[in-house]
Amino acid sequence: MIESEISELLFYWAKEVEQNQFAKDDPVQIPRQYSRKEDVEISGFFTAIMAWGQRKTIINKSRELMQLFDNAPHDFIINHTASDLARLNTFKHRTLTHIDVISLIQFFQSHYIEHKSLETAFFSDSVVLEKSDFVYYALAHFSDKFANSPHPRRTEKHISSPKKNSACKRLNLYLRWMIRKNSPVDFGIWNRIGPEHLMCPLDLHVQRVALELGILARATADWKACVELTNYLKKIYPQDPVYFDYALFGIGVLRQK
Repeated sequence: MIESEISELLFYWAKEVEQNQFAKDDPVQIPRQYSRKEDVEISGFFTAIMAWGQRKTIINKSRELMQLFDNAPHDFIINHTASDLARLNTFKHRTLTHIDVISLIQFFQSHYIEHKSLETAFFSDSVVLEKSDFVYYALAHFSDKFANSPHPRRTEKHISSPKKNSACKRLNLYLRWMIRKNSPVDFGIWNRIGPEHLMCPLDLHVQRVALELGILARATADWKACVELTNYLKKIYPQDPVYFDYALFGIGVLRQK
């Protein structure tokens, strides 16, 4: 396909997927049940890092975790007791266990004592951000911040970093949710960077479709591939390249039906 045809295809499917009741079948429905900013960003984070496997399972496990948080995630983070944490002992989603969840709860509690939002855990005033690499430095900062907090080593595998050449798919998805505005899916509750700086979440569906369309050459799903794909999408729609995440994901999912 020539570039103009690819552009037309991506715009068509992005609008079709984003507008066509996407949220009702997507894990993003979990944070969408909350109105308080802190609840949205906490529930969104846990849902995003569990976003691998079947969407139905992700939704069910995310809902289960929020119920264990008494459907008040921020209040739970700040005010939990030892007996509250004990309720989490049976929770597990793939390799994410109660040990990891508790580690993140404690990390977030420490953060919220000093900050009003998780946005500053990524986009700190102390971090010098390069215009072309906002998200790289934000994800690296978050990963380093977590690494320097008390936690079992096993939990680090759930906090990916571009410094290790990870594609950071789940964290990029989370940033899309938090930053993109005027969307029926994304929340747009963070303001330190705009959508023009976001990186495309590189999941299996997105990668396969991008390779087939010829807009991605790198077959390894790593940070370099994420940069390559996002740079291509920026040529088409520089103000909001991850808008096409809907198109690439949607085409991949529809092919499975």
